[in-house]
Amino acid sequence: MKTFDRYKQNLKQVGNAIISYDTHVATIHGNTLKKMPWWVDGVGASSYSTSRHINYVARELNLEVI
Repeated sequence: MKTFDRYKQNLKQVGNAIISYDTHVATIHGNTLKKMPWWVDGVGASSYSTSRHINYVARELNLEVI
């Protein structure tokens, strides 16, 4: 498991999976970061903080978001 300098409590990498809060939101495939379909009750399928997390990971790991 890897944590990032920012968002240490709510963002981590486990293997190739990117976990935002407790939800698998993206997967690393080579030099890309593929967004995963997800749904959280009360939040839905998109959130500002999760989008921020995905974009932050992409920048930190030099990956293209797809």
